[in-house]
Amino acid sequence: QVQLEESGGGLVHAGGSLRLSCAASESTFLNHVMGWFRQAPGKEREFVAAISWSGRATVYAESVQGRSTISRDNPERTMYLQMNSLKPEDTAVYYCALGKVPWGLLSRTENEYGTWGQGTQVTVSS
Repeated sequence: QVQLEESGGGLVHAGGSLRLSCAASESTFLNHVMGWFRQAPGKEREFVAAISWSGRATVYAESVQGRSTISRDNPERTMYLQMNSLKPEDTAVYYCALGKVPWGLLSRTENEYGTWGQGTQVTVSS
């Protein structure tokens, strides 16, 4: 089964930037939708962004729209989330996820994703 590993989290001041990475262990990555989700302390996990298997289609949560860019490098089996103009409310554990079915449609719904990474902490100080 494919495994996902996030990296790139850390502590940053408000207004700063981070680029998160999600590396997949197998080429199964290539034909699946990928997504980013986050979970802040005391809150439920929420959708952040998703990208189609080809990389040509993306969707974002309103809270990060215009400040974040999701991308993928299929030969490298890696997905990215570039986050700019970070705010304290962006503080959360960020998870990457693999869509359940190959060639699936973009989705904001957790249930459409079947494999998850362990998460990477992003902390934005004010």
